[in-house]
Amino acid sequence: MNLLITILIGFAIGTMVELLLPGHQSMELILAMLLGAAGALSTRYLGEKLGWYGPEEPAGFLAALLGAVFVLIAYGGVFRRGHRSHRS
Repeated sequence: MNLLITILIGFAIGTMVELLLPGHQSMELILAMLLGAAGALSTRYLGEKLGWYGPEEPAGFLAALLGAVFVLIAYGGVFRRGHRSHRS
């Protein structure tokens, strides 16, 4: 899979996730796009280096999608507190 396609997959996933969440801002959109691209690239690199799939196999596409989603979920779980109410 081409490096540019991997980056575009990450951008697309980051954009979709951020626009689907309520109350998005432009800086959060840029951050989500960059995090999605980082997740897609790191998963692609890791999977190829560990021998799970080759550079041109469809599994690389799926791994890039899952990697982008995973990084965005991890970021959201750690840094976004949202509008949760803490009742005692």
